[in-house]
Amino acid sequence: MTRSFDKAPGAQEMEAIARHTLARLPAAFAGQLGNLSLAVEDFAEDALLDELGIESAYQLTGVYEGIPLTEQSIDHSGTMPERVRLFRLPILLEWCERGDVTLEDLVAHVVIHEIGHHFGLSDADMHSLEDQVL
Repeated sequence: MTRSFDKAPGAQEMEAIARHTLARLPAAFAGQLGNLSLAVEDFAEDALLDELGIESAYQLTGVYEGIPLTEQSIDHSGTMPERVRLFRLPILLEWCERGDVTLEDLVAHVVIHEIGHHFGLSDADMHSLEDQVL
């Protein structure tokens, strides 16, 4: 069987997949995203990997940076806005190695997991939210 492959998705295409996931969130969640920003980069920088105790940049597919809504208070005014960063090459590697999920579903999984941190959700709640979106 002959299969043809196109180019690997770039940062813009992966961001479009992630934004499509955000657009499918239930209204109760979508309305609480506030100024949350989304970025796609090839890899996390060494300082972040060191901070998280991660040895290989291929082990980190995404990160939430900010203060979860459940912990925010007036004392946090003036802090940096919350953001989700997706790491394109580790996501692509996981997708290739797994072989049992579409790229769109894997990106959605990472996005939902990271915004789950924004909402202060448990892993079980993140899985429930993922079931609603996918």
